Amino acid sequence: MKRFTFSVTCLTLLAGTWACTPEPAPPADVPTQIAQESFAVVGSISPLFEMVKGYIIASAEQIPEDLLTYRPTPDVRTFGEILGHVAMTQYWFCNTAVGEGPEPENYEELTAKADLVSAVQTAFDHCAAAYAMNDTRAMETVELWGETNTRLWVLSYNLTHAWEHYGNLVTYLRANGMVPPSSQGGM
Repeated sequence: MKRFTFSVTCLTLLAGTWACTPEPAPPADVPTQIAQESFAVVGSISPLFEMVKGYIIASAEQIPEDLLTYRPTPDVRTFGEILGHVAMTQYWFCNTAVGEGPEPENYEELTAKADLVSAVQTAFDHCAAAYAMNDTRAMETVELWGETNTRLWVLSYNLTHAWEHYGNLVTYLRANGMVPPSSQGGM
């Protein structure tokens, strides 16, 4: 009986905490008529997008140009190719999530550090509108690579993919004696 009482108490506290959590405010640049709509769902994952965006851009800025061709084994992408791949896929995912957008260049072919840093920054900036959509729009269905799901699912997939490749970059940085941005503090 003590376990049951304890469990009910914990669940009640947890539910109360969730119910009292304020909904995130809409982004400042959202038009007034949209600002009255809910942004709780996409607003809850937007900070994760901003975090991985910051880490990947910082990794691109941190890596010396001569290490852009580094790859730990012959069968994986180089550091530079990963950055280019992440830039391209920001367009694919976010174009699908919002329903339109420009075709990305083949950023995996870029070799100059300045070009790769710019490509990653521009690609993440392109996704800002997708991560500012309201909840109603986020629950609409779209098709991505033959699979139908919600726009929110596409944004979540994009986050998972970006974090996966940030993990690759962390390993590449560590293998070359560098501390990755997420371990440097201050972000």
